[in-house]
Amino acid sequence: MNTLNNECCPDEQLGAKPANIKWSVVRGDTATLLIQFLENDETTNYNIDGWTFIATAYDKKSEVFTDLDVELVGTDVKIIATPAVTETWGTGVKDTVAELSFDLQVTTLDNTVWTPVIGTITVIGDVTGVPIS
Repeated sequence: MNTLNNECCPDEQLGAKPANIKWSVVRGDTATLLIQFLENDETTNYNIDGWTFIATAYDKKSEVFTDLDVELVGTDVKIIATPAVTETWGTGVKDTVAELSFDLQVTTLDNTVWTPVIGTITVIGDVTGVPIS
């Protein structure tokens, strides 16, 4: 993934087209997505010290924005949707009960704002605990 034009990597391009991720989540479960920022050699981790990250999901039907948890794991970023959040996504027990948009936004040390990841969360209905008739 192309990243930012900064002191450590002057060859990189700011505003590179975001990665478009399709993320499947079972309603009511914990869901995590691990994002790695890599140099052009695709093996060397980018230095993301001091960057801040925000992840948000958006349900077009209900027009509700939901903040997702973001954790730094070494030089990787983990986006987490907790059960308390995912249990509110969609209704019914169909294969797909909701589709939400999401993104990951970065603010770098020089206050550059960049969105490297966008995508769709497909929410799968959970049948555990549904009464059997």
